[in-house]
Amino acid sequence: MKQALTIIKIGTGVLTRESDGQLDKNSLEQLVSAVVEVVALGRRCILVSSGAVGAGISGLGLTSYPDDIKTRQACASIGQTRLIHTYQSLFQSFNLNVAQLLLTADDFNKKERSERVLDTLHKLLEYENIIPIINENDSVAVEELSMGDNDMLSARVAHLLGADQLILLTSVDGLMPPSGEGIVKEVKDISEVLEFARDDSGKFSIGGMRSKLEAVQYAVSHGTETYIANGRNPKNISKLVLGKGIGTKFLKL
Repeated sequence: MKQALTIIKIGTGVLTRESDGQLDKNSLEQLVSAVVEVVALGRRCILVSSGAVGAGISGLGLTSYPDDIKTRQACASIGQTRLIHTYQSLFQSFNLNVAQLLLTADDFNKKERSERVLDTLHKLLEYENIIPIINENDSVAVEELSMGDNDMLSARVAHLLGADQLILLTSVDGLMPPSGEGIVKEVKDISEVLEFARDDSGKFSIGGMRSKLEAVQYAVSHGTETYIANGRNPKNISKLVLGKGIGTKFLKL
């Protein structure tokens, strides 16, 4: 029987401290524990993790997200090593190892390359002690750095693998209605809530709710049930996987 597959996308705002942009070790520890819980439920899990640019900002002595592409790329090259090293150290305490894949748009747009990515991921998923961690190759990619915080990347990975679930973790509990009161618990038609989006983002991150809703639209239209939930409440993740918990659930089309 094929194991169910959950893709979890973790945004920069969840992984780094708002004060200085450095990796938030406490948050990462809780997130890793939450992923281990998902694996314990008998599901396979892939992380799509942002945070490289944010994690590298302090290495260049910056105090906010850089405006120019070259500096962002430099931050990414510094931060990616910090990010994957931290993940590896934390997962090893649970006898799990990580595998790193850095992708660009061409890895999806060109058939030969997408097939190679798919083959690699399928092979990695055969090993239950491996957690694949995907990020955009921000040190060389340009378009991706200007368009979001890995939201669409996670949706495209979900489509490529035919994932059952995609969970987009951010710094809010879910999609808020125009009134700003509470969150929308379930959405059957994504087109009805696209106007709820705002373009705001954190000091050390890019993207916002608009980029997430665009990713949701892509994912659900390709058959993947999707959630937007708060990554600062990691104990909620395993509940979401079981169809419960706090967050906005978007039904697949």
